[in-house]
Amino acid sequence: MKSTAKILSFTLSVFTAAVALADSPAIQQVLLDDRTAVSVPVATNRVTTISFPSAVTAIDGAGVTVDGKTPGLFQLAHTKGSAFLSVRALFPKASANLNIRWNDHTYVFELTESDQPVLSLNLAAPPSPQEEGIGQAPEVSPIKLLSLLDKAKAFPLLKAQQPEAVADVDFTTYDGKPLVSDFNDYEIQIEEAFRFNAEDTLVFRLVITNKIDAPLIYQPDSFTLRVGDRLYPQSISDADGTVPPEGRSIVYFAVSGTPDGGRNELSLRNAFTVLVTRVSPTPPPPVVTVTNTPIVKPIRSPRGHL
Repeated sequence: MKSTAKILSFTLSVFTAAVALADSPAIQQVLLDDRTAVSVPVATNRVTTISFPSAVTAIDGAGVTVDGKTPGLFQLAHTKGSAFLSVRALFPKASANLNIRWNDHTYVFELTESDQPVLSLNLAAPPSPQEEGIGQAPEVSPIKLLSLLDKAKAFPLLKAQQPEAVADVDFTTYDGKPLVSDFNDYEIQIEEAFRFNAEDTLVFRLVITNKIDAPLIYQPDSFTLRVGDRLYPQSISDADGTVPPEGRSIVYFAVSGTPDGGRNELSLRNAFTVLVTRVSPTPPPPVVTVTNTPIVKPIRSPRGHL
């Protein structure tokens, strides 16, 4: 599963771009936002370096010179293909702007001469939609969960006739290597598993086999998925709670997120085990009766004593 460290680092380093950096320390990290201009204080006797996550595509500036000979308010140094540039103010109270093109977006920087400059401005890429969800599981309503169960049941038909409806669904079947949890008088086998990535939800198709000549009764809302030493309680199930004597029952159940509200990011390649709370009593152990026992004659000593 993915770590939340990256998102936490973004949270700690994001500054509101509308607030000037003049009262901030000399080294700063800012999350890129193409909707807001960033104010960058620059000194005449210091160099300010602005660093992007990767190479910038283009730089446009007003009142900026690159050779020092052309008149300008700021001097810019940049090597084509590099991910950073350096600027220095040439006159007191100078101001200008830089428009920098990166990753198909334009970012605006307002340069102002200051005696409290930012010497290093490190720019972080915004998190992707997938990364934004790390650390917190999406809210999945009961109606949505029912819809996911229906999609799992109709998966072959949807895959053939409406593939866009299940485009974000991972699927696996365990025909070759069945995942079976054996509980002596009954067993639970995982036949199919589905992962709905957007909802961080797994749906399983199970077969519960009752091995004894008595009904198996269980709590239909008690299915639990075990992965290693972690347990994930069900978010919904489609089960009636009974298996007839020496019969089989098909069950669907789903697991969403983690018990503490985080994302589970569980892969279908895991070795899953399914548990359920049994209600019917455990059958007594069988009584072994020995029949047709052979007659054992006593062994006599040579003197005729036993």
